Amino acid sequence: MPRITLPDGSVKEFDHAVSARDVAESIGARLAQAAVGAKVDGELCDLSTVLDHDCALSIVTEKTREGQADPDALYLLRHSTAHVMAEAIQRIVPAAQLVYGPPLENGFYYDIAFPEDRPLKEGDFEAIEAEMAKIVREDRPFTRYELSADEGMAKLREEGSKYKIDNAERALQAAEGEARLSWYATGQPGKDWEDLCRGPHVPSTGRIGAFKVMSLASSYWHGDEHSDRLTRVYGTAFFSKKDLEAYLHQLEEARKRDHRVLGKQLRLFHIDESVGQGLILWTPAGSVVRKELQRFIAAELEKQGYTEVFTPHIGKLDLYRTSGHFPYYQDSQFPPIIEREQMELLKAEGCSCAELSNRMTSGELDGFMLKPMNCPHHVKIFASQQHSYRDLPVRLAEFGTVYRWEQSGELNGMTRVRGFTQDDAHLFCMPEQIGPELQGCLSLVKIIFKTLGMSEYRVRVGLRDPDSDKYIGDPANWDKAEQACRDAARSLGVDFSEEPGEAAFYGPKIDFVVKDVIGREWQLGTVQVDYNLPERFDLSYIGPDNRPHRPVMIHRAPFGSMERFCGVLIEHFAGAFPLWLAPEQIRVLPISEKSLDYARQIREMLAAAGLRVTIDESNERVQAKIKHGSAMKVPYLLVVGPRDAENGTVSVRAFGIEKDLGAMPADQFARAAAEEYQSRGKSTVKSLF
Repeated sequence: MPRITLPDGSVKEFDHAVSARDVAESIGARLAQAAVGAKVDGELCDLSTVLDHDCALSIVTEKTREGQADPDALYLLRHSTAHVMAEAIQRIVPAAQLVYGPPLENGFYYDIAFPEDRPLKEGDFEAIEAEMAKIVREDRPFTRYELSADEGMAKLREEGSKYKIDNAERALQAAEGEARLSWYATGQPGKDWEDLCRGPHVPSTGRIGAFKVMSLASSYWHGDEHSDRLTRVYGTAFFSKKDLEAYLHQLEEARKRDHRVLGKQLRLFHIDESVGQGLILWTPAGSVVRKELQRFIAAELEKQGYTEVFTPHIGKLDLYRTSGHFPYYQDSQFPPIIEREQMELLKAEGCSCAELSNRMTSGELDGFMLKPMNCPHHVKIFASQQHSYRDLPVRLAEFGTVYRWEQSGELNGMTRVRGFTQDDAHLFCMPEQIGPELQGCLSLVKIIFKTLGMSEYRVRVGLRDPDSDKYIGDPANWDKAEQACRDAARSLGVDFSEEPGEAAFYGPKIDFVVKDVIGREWQLGTVQVDYNLPERFDLSYIGPDNRPHRPVMIHRAPFGSMERFCGVLIEHFAGAFPLWLAPEQIRVLPISEKSLDYARQIREMLAAAGLRVTIDESNERVQAKIKHGSAMKVPYLLVVGPRDAENGTVSVRAFGIEKDLGAMPADQFARAAAEEYQSRGKSTVKSLF
């Protein structure tokens, strides 16, 4: 007689075992019709799942109560569509052997072994999609059945797929209690297509609204390049054609906005193999964007009472042992640097690499590290002099470059690098000052987002995982730090989520996840509360009682990484920066050589107003000059000819507008452009037309 607790706290009692679908039907016909799956005690499952015990149940539908696409529903849909795609592929290439096909955040894939004489090609996509459409129209149910371990393995050996046998053996090894294997038939077991699978799935193929086979890639069995070579077939699926079209449009926009392509086209940054992958070379144009951002944030920091510091790019290994970055953060760091004399002695001893590593880990040997974090250096600056409670909070800021070891396959232009500069700051305060200081940090992040037009964002509070041993410090201090982060996040007045396991090893954090103009999310900006580093470094201040007290440390980086932030901005603005950030703000286009002297006068006047301005002195026709200026996404192009020289005017073209805005007095344009630049706001120039 199961008692089923629903999300609103109400309870439904039954005198017999029921399915999740039965419960949905008992609530209402509309819910049952909309249902695609269920969650039983938090675990996603099929609607056919039998409930024979007391449990908590929520019915999964396409949309959440807020009207957003439900991630659990999309997971079910995409897992199911992977099966439909696999069936369609085997219709076209019967000898294809299936390996595994999981859902992903934006779609799914299936790894498949194809015969050498019949590889899959992109030219097959249309035929695959046609077969998938047939399967969807048939609206066949996804039917689960189970076999005992012995029966299941016997079935697989009879079928002869070494890949499925391997999958089953791994599943049985990981199973707890009585192990069984499950299959899903798309229709009737033993009659229709089926696949070894844990599930869960949507009720039937007819629930798949829209799908597309996206691409092919090479993969290896178990990721081992010495093992069988497989073909990874990527696809995506949505509940509606409209959602699929919106996603495909987003992908196309993302392709156009790719910061790696635009960065090269606009000459913003360069990555050179001889320098090293993941190490950004900022070009003159890119450095303008970076410097403008730094000036912007520096002015806000000055208003909030920060002081700027500078620290070296390396530090002694023992410094990072004390902080906990070594060894807690060891896998993400570059290898330590050992002094030359010490290396010679170790070489003479015949010290092996393994022994060298053990000695460094144990602390027997010291050396230096490329700094992975700025915080230990800032801690030492704070500790370099005695502080009274009257001095607190102490706010130390630095554009500090740090180095992290990233696998080469994880590097991605400016957004995933090995060396990057953080707009870093560390605040040392009394416990009772944590709330106000967090508010100051959060207000800084909000100012940045508002200025850059990033109005859509959500907040994520990263907490410790109580079952993990990666976190350091007193649990009581963790509790206080986590509550301070919750309170600060709540004060923002936006939705925030709590995510256990996402805290830094020394403290909880508040992350800002920003949605750009085409709907993609980026994690930008972080604030962290830390009771642990002050403890590890034995920091203190003299309190009102004339006794030493332990400060609390707040880490904050509104931009995060300057490299990553600029990469995101390039894509957010599609390279068309607002005037204040544009490397080249204005380009003067003389109609002919006769107007060149006047163009130079205009340039001098605009430069005197503090604007970044160039002249196109080429012999090309003015239409070609306009085309070149537009390709470089220059905010304003000023066309000047003999009549402009006589009247003291300029003809203004704004980026993104096909026609001239019109002519205006040159001095009026200079004042308006300078005002627009200094205000970092809306277009002052355009408002004059």
